[in-house]
Amino acid sequence: MKLTHVSIAALVMLFAASICANAQDATPLPGPAATPEPANAADKRVLTPEEKAEKEARKACKIKICDIIATKAPQGDDVSCDIVKTWRQEDIVKMLGGQINWPWGNAVCQSKLEVKREPLAKAMSETAYDMSLPTQKVSCKLAQKQAGEPNVVEIAMAPKIKFKDGKAVEAALNWGTASAPLLIYTLIYAGTGLDNSANVLGPEVVRMVNEFTTKKCAEVKNELPSNANR
Repeated sequence: MKLTHVSIAALVMLFAASICANAQDATPLPGPAATPEPANAADKRVLTPEEKAEKEARKACKIKICDIIATKAPQGDDVSCDIVKTWRQEDIVKMLGGQINWPWGNAVCQSKLEVKREPLAKAMSETAYDMSLPTQKVSCKLAQKQAGEPNVVEIAMAPKIKFKDGKAVEAALNWGTASAPLLIYTLIYAGTGLDNSANVLGPEVVRMVNEFTTKKCAEVKNELPSNANR
């Protein structure tokens, strides 16, 4: 099984994308730029029943978060969502530009996304605000390309994001403890250690957060509870 440094970065980024952006669609990963697909390519994809359920659950969670972002109201319930995201093998390969080896099949990542309401509201409303998320835990099952049980990788992170005028300007994932089969653990340990020291993925997290608070929230604007009550 050939493993490259970019493969490691891609695996680590799956964890980050599965929790930081509440990704509803595939999020670009580090690596060579992939060839853009036609604008309606996603509409033509046939989702499995599991993927449909995942998508609906992520959308419900996105609406909760986006409503806080829209109202900037600190009073109310915190966000707690069970997030599951299936990353198809072919999508991961495309996100890597089709030039980098991905040694596994599909990756199914799940997490309990926890976001405190008051800090998020302040991040959107104050001139400058440093937001610390509670420790988030992500678990991914990496399917074998041949027969065999999937590899299970679990990892914790405690993201911190610095906002200015409602826009993310700095971020760090602050990786914590991890568990995985020995070979993968060694690579995860190296990848997360590098990111903790050099913050390689920080700019990508900033991009994902800003895309979520603008473009992704705009997609559900008409479904926000605050708009329905007007």
